Amino acid sequence: MKGRIHSTESFGTVDGPGTRFVIFLQGCPMRCAYCHNPDTWDPTGGTPTEASELIEQFERNRGFYESGGITVTGGEPLMQVDFVLELFKLAKEKNIHTCIDSSGIMYHPGESQYNRTLDELMKYTDLVMLDIKHIDPEKHKWLTGQPNDGILAFAKYLDEKHVDVWIRHVVVPGITDDDKYLFDLGYFIGGLSNLKALDVLPYHTMGIVKYEKLGLDYRLKDVPAMTQQEAIAKKEVILDGIRKRRAELSESN
Repeated sequence: MKGRIHSTESFGTVDGPGTRFVIFLQGCPMRCAYCHNPDTWDPTGGTPTEASELIEQFERNRGFYESGGITVTGGEPLMQVDFVLELFKLAKEKNIHTCIDSSGIMYHPGESQYNRTLDELMKYTDLVMLDIKHIDPEKHKWLTGQPNDGILAFAKYLDEKHVDVWIRHVVVPGITDDDKYLFDLGYFIGGLSNLKALDVLPYHTMGIVKYEKLGLDYRLKDVPAMTQQEAIAKKEVILDGIRKRRAELSESN
C-alpha cells in the first residue's frame, strides 16, 4: 500500500515526545483560516510512498530517536487511515513510539468500515495530538469550514480506547481568545481521563507568504500575531476550566 506523502521532517521536536521522524500526509477536508500548510489540502497531491520506505528512513537515523518516534501529521493524516494502520503496524514490529497529529474531523460515531479500521489503528497508537480549533460549533464552522461535533466525539472516543491525548489549541486574537470559550474548552477536556498535556499555541502570520505564492486569499491577513506571554495567560483560563470539571468529578465520586 502506498500513501500520498507531502513531505517528511527528520528531526522534529514539537510533534510529540522526544525527537521525532515527522511524516506530513497529503489531503485535508478542513479549511482553517490560519492553516500554514494549505499546500497539503489537495488529497491527490504528494508523492506515493510505501510504508516500508518510511520505516527504512526512520531506521537510518534511529539513534537520534531513542526518546522519540514517528508522528504522522498533515494535512489530516486520518484521511489515509488504512495507510497509517499499515505504517504503525510496521512501526510496532520495531518497537517505535507512534503518534498521530489530527484535527479529529474524519471521525463520525457509529458502525462503519472506517471506524472498524480506526479501532484497529488505535491498538498500534501510543499518542494522539488532537487540535481542537474552537469549542463553539458556529465559530468553529466559520473558522474551519467544518462542524466540530465529530471532533469532540473523537476526543471522547480516544478516552474510551484509553489512548493518551495531548490537546492543542491555537489562540487567535479576536477569534479564539475569548475567555468564556477558553474556559468551556478546558471544562470539556477536563472530563477526559486520558488527557496528558495541553499545548496552547500563539497565532503567527508566517503562513501569509505561502498563500500569496499559491494565489489563495488569506482571511486573517489583518489579524496581528499573538505573543507567547499572551498565550500563556490564555492557557491559564483553559486550565481553570479543567480544574473546575475535575473538581466536580471528584465531588461526584
